[in-house]
Amino acid sequence: MKTQRLTVAQALVKFLDNQYVEVDGKVTKFVKGIFAIFGHGNVLGLGQALEQDSGELIVHQGRNEQGMAHIATGFAKQKLRKQIYACTSSVGPGAANMITAAATATANRIPLLLLPGDVFATRQPDPVLQQIEQPYDLSISTNDAFRAVSKYWDRVTRPEQLMSACINAMRVLTDPAETGAVTIALPQDVQAEAYDYPEYFFEKRIHRIERTPATAAMLSQAVELIKQKKKPLIICGGGVRYSEAAQELKAFAEAYQIPFAETQAGKSAIVADHPLNVGGVGETGCLAANLLAKKADLVIGVGTRYTDFTTSSKWIFQNENVEFLNINVARFDAYKLDGVQITADAKAALQQLQPLLTGYQAEWGSQVADAKQQMAEELHRVAHVTYSEKFVPEVDDALPNRDKIFAEFIKLTDSCLTQSRVLGILNQQLTENDIIVAAAGSLPGDLQRVWQAKGENTYHLEYGYSCMGYEVAASLGAKLAEPNKEVYTLLGDGSYLMLHTELVTAVQEQKKINVVLFDNMTNGCINNLQVGHGMDSFCTEFRFRNPNTNKLDAGFIPIDFAMNAASYGCKTYTVRNEQELIAALADAKKQSVPTLIDVKVLPKTMVHGYGSWWHVGVAEVSTKERIRQAYTTSQLRINEARRY
Repeated sequence: MKTQRLTVAQALVKFLDNQYVEVDGKVTKFVKGIFAIFGHGNVLGLGQALEQDSGELIVHQGRNEQGMAHIATGFAKQKLRKQIYACTSSVGPGAANMITAAATATANRIPLLLLPGDVFATRQPDPVLQQIEQPYDLSISTNDAFRAVSKYWDRVTRPEQLMSACINAMRVLTDPAETGAVTIALPQDVQAEAYDYPEYFFEKRIHRIERTPATAAMLSQAVELIKQKKKPLIICGGGVRYSEAAQELKAFAEAYQIPFAETQAGKSAIVADHPLNVGGVGETGCLAANLLAKKADLVIGVGTRYTDFTTSSKWIFQNENVEFLNINVARFDAYKLDGVQITADAKAALQQLQPLLTGYQAEWGSQVADAKQQMAEELHRVAHVTYSEKFVPEVDDALPNRDKIFAEFIKLTDSCLTQSRVLGILNQQLTENDIIVAAAGSLPGDLQRVWQAKGENTYHLEYGYSCMGYEVAASLGAKLAEPNKEVYTLLGDGSYLMLHTELVTAVQEQKKINVVLFDNMTNGCINNLQVGHGMDSFCTEFRFRNPNTNKLDAGFIPIDFAMNAASYGCKTYTVRNEQELIAALADAKKQSVPTLIDVKVLPKTMVHGYGSWWHVGVAEVSTKERIRQAYTTSQLRINEARRY
């Protein structure tokens, strides 16, 4: 048996450089490169291996461990899970910083390979720098915290263990039903240890991502169910995009005149103006989809995991005879809502199912077209909402001092732009090839309700984990995935403050992304949630501490975000009116460096909900009548919702 004597780190790099995936006969190099922040726990092991021979792997330098892992997640998501970046960090805080990103990837079913350094396997120098000692179990390190958020977890404590760890990592990363974060913890002493690895370990491996077909029994049960129903509604989930099943879903819907709604992950699989596309559904759903969802007697979920936002906490589907048909490659998701299960690849299953329904037609009549017309009128209305005297915002929660807040904001910023108007202008100005990225705050809700995707796979939302701080980093990932397209980050000031330093990485890599920052000096989404459920505004606006009350209720904190981004090397703009926004967007297109457009938008001017409900924990007892009323309403809605 021929062998090569390499360190564990050198062998790992050589292995990763020779992994490929095959989908529908097309072979792609699976690991594009590695993002790294080096510390004492990985620089002399994995760092040395990459310096010596990184092969075709591209090595990037991150600025924040969570940020670089979000870049990798954004890249894999935009690549439809067919190519990834790995990420390596040092032991301790460097590793711990990636835990949030691991959870984000796993919640969204996105492949992410994490290679954190670890404490010494020999324990000779214990406790080493950044080591947490647990007296009850000396085998525990920071990296054990990844277990809860990883789909596969391993620790290589002997050089020969690397081989089985790597093979199993690839097994999970390339499995559509099981993919997510994969963590291989690498003790810093073991990284540098040598072993005679068999050469066959380094041979080119092609991992086929198979299209699992539906069985005859599954199809028969599904056909029987569909034929009993008059008003079916398809929910297009992220699995439609990852399976590249958009054309099959479109053909299926058109053949039987079944309208389809979208989840955040499924949006832009098919363009918004398709006559059967009724838009986002659920808590952040739009008018058309939510009108039809309440009448549907069958919900056909394709590649969706049915989050509480998609189902409006299992409340939106109000037809007493509603049933569910779930097409999902993951059996876990197919079982939800007591649905009839087709555990199969979305593309394969739709191809199999379509010819079996000959003669069937949904009986929605003109209701789909009517709902879309109502939505079109509503979209036009909210896109043109502007501030005026005695202004009543879309989110009308009757906040007592609302007019005072508006006046204070306008005085500080010289802007009275509304969020919905800004989104309307953006939707008008961006082209069918431009990609938008968002993740948290009020923007995902607004975008799900009103954004009209003009091009396929141009809507990149992380809403499985709704991770503040994902946006800027993931936009760089999307740009690395599609370098010839313009990428726009849409985020609030709260998310920007949470994590934006990968802007420096974008400058370093000379990858132009466009950050559109909505500054309302507030965590607006949560402010709406608390005030809408009876609370006063409390620790959600960004205000100075008041020496008289010792609370955070003094004036707004003005921040010049454009100046901040300019210091990194970005081209920046400050926007206070429509003309400045249009001019900034036009000029940003001409730039070759990352841009940031700091848009000052009035608080409370996002888009309201459309006949939805979200189950949140409302205090059962309170001194405030408004909170008591909110609790009563919540109990009424719970009684109308499915129990599981």
